[in-house]
Amino acid sequence: MSRPSIELFQPRSVGKREWGVELLIAQTPDYIGKVLHMDAGKAGGLQFHVKKIETFYLFSGSAWVDYDAGDGNLTRLAMSPGMSVHVPAGAPHRVTAIVDSVFFEVSTPVFNDRVRCELEYGEPEVGGLP
Repeated sequence: MSRPSIELFQPRSVGKREWGVELLIAQTPDYIGKVLHMDAGKAGGLQFHVKKIETFYLFSGSAWVDYDAGDGNLTRLAMSPGMSVHVPAGAPHRVTAIVDSVFFEVSTPVFNDRVRCELEYGEPEVGGLP
């Protein structure tokens, strides 16, 4: 009986974003992993995911996470290195880098299910999508 073996994965850029660079470092049927390099002062769009569940870990830098705590208003959380945030499907959120920041993200293997929701919170649509 043969055993499973390791597989090499070639990391690849998901593309330049308005907020920095997104690098795919793992992709399996069960999960994906990314490294996100966010530029100081840049933000992703205020969004939620239909199916995707994600957790991101701030490796370096500092950032704000805006999210809806369930009351229809945005709450701001200050992140410092070593903090991790779990984002269930359907949870509005936005990340803003205060200084150049590096995040590690793991999620379910779902792509392109972002729903922009700035207008729902009375904000203009600005920024790139994380």
